[in-house]
Amino acid sequence: MKNLISPPFRKIAITLCLAFLMPSITMAQGMPVYDNTNFISLAKQLVESAKQTTNLLKTVEFLKQQKERIEKVSNVIQQLDAVSNLIQNNQQLYQLVQQDLQEILSSPYIKPEEVDQVSESFNEILQRSTLNVNYIDKILTSDYLKMSDGERAAILKAYEETSSEMLAEVNNKTQRYRSIISFRKMQDKINNRETDF
Repeated sequence: MKNLISPPFRKIAITLCLAFLMPSITMAQGMPVYDNTNFISLAKQLVESAKQTTNLLKTVEFLKQQKERIEKVSNVIQQLDAVSNLIQNNQQLYQLVQQDLQEILSSPYIKPEEVDQVSESFNEILQRSTLNVNYIDKILTSDYLKMSDGERAAILKAYEETSSEMLAEVNNKTQRYRSIISFRKMQDKINNRETDF
């Protein structure tokens, strides 16, 4: 009973058992399966995403440049607007001073000793206006103090407001002197009226 199966059969039996059992063992462990289509699809998506990111970065850079250009154009327009208003205010100022000063000084109700005072008050405003115009000319014609366009526009806007204030000041002085003339005229009529009592 020792040898129920002879040695050659034993070898064949062991080989057959191993042959039948081997495929089931390999199947049970699970052979790794690589799906190349998923990997290729993922790689294509990554490449496409990189292209889109690059395009977005280029678009952001382009938009930044356009924003800077728009700001520069806006600042230039503000400067031109401010300069235009300054010119208009200064022209009105000179016209008002010429007409009103001549009218005031030619009035018989302004005393000779007041002529210098009236002339000086208007001349002081004109001198300030001339200094402002000269300063603005320096700002516009040279790279004065290495200003940016925004800073230059802010200064021009401030000088525009100053010129408007000077214009209002001339109008107030003119109105005041006209009131003085009107008062003196009425006072003269009252003092020189003929009484029929």
